[in-house]
Amino acid sequence: MHVPSGVPRAAPATVPPFAETGATETALRAANRAGVRIRLAGDVPTVEAVSRFLAGVWQTPETQPPFGTDALRAFAHAGGAVHYAADGDGILAASVLIFCAPASRAVYSMIAAARTSDRGVGFALKQAQRGWALEQGATTMVWTFDPLVSRNAHFNLAKLGARGTEYTVDFFGQIADGVNGADETDRLTAVWPLEHPRPARLTGPDLHTADLDPRRAPDGEPFLAHDATGHWCRVPTDIVATRREDGRLGAQWRAAVRDALAPLFAEGFAATGFSRSGWYRLSRESA
Repeated sequence: MHVPSGVPRAAPATVPPFAETGATETALRAANRAGVRIRLAGDVPTVEAVSRFLAGVWQTPETQPPFGTDALRAFAHAGGAVHYAADGDGILAASVLIFCAPASRAVYSMIAAARTSDRGVGFALKQAQRGWALEQGATTMVWTFDPLVSRNAHFNLAKLGARGTEYTVDFFGQIADGVNGADETDRLTAVWPLEHPRPARLTGPDLHTADLDPRRAPDGEPFLAHDATGHWCRVPTDIVATRREDGRLGAQWRAAVRDALAPLFAEGFAATGFSRSGWYRLSRESA
């Protein structure tokens, strides 16, 4: 059974109580700031509502959601967690957790989405996932994300403190939704240490002093650099809009970033940070 790179193969038998308590308090504060309540979904009407919400986010017909009611019910029944965040106007975010290989003591986030990114709802949802996972004895959370989506990269690496440990070409194959378009689905594997998250807020490389790769991004600007802290790779500001407006340009970005990142991950580098200006930092820091 595959255990992603960067996930510890062994962990303490129990999670320290302070970690659980701290995670629970963090989740509650985050939910209060976002003005939502986060609950676990289990009954049919609630998971039906979550399924419809996910279809709306991924722009698919309600009859073809990313996860149907039957799948969500099964995940919850098997001991996983279907979280949702809601206010008086309905569901604003939802997520699904299942357990990974037993030896890893990790949970896998199958899907997580928020309708808005300006209220902190997504952060609150992730903290609720973290608190639940620690209560179950997990110490690591794993998920995948599109390396070209800069907003997600910043959230995962800079705000949460996850690390990108694996680059997989065309992870899912083509997905028929309104987000991925016709592009191939390359993915980074995110590994998040739950007991002691380490957010990595960066400013990006200094292009006046860093060594710049002669290759250029599809927009004609530098996108690869190297300095004393490691390698750097820039991604577009809004790849979802780019794919919607110009699918060919989106595919060019995919190819350029794949050619840059895949060899570095194969050599043992990991994505250890992401700047607001859109640059990944890749280094050999230990997990």
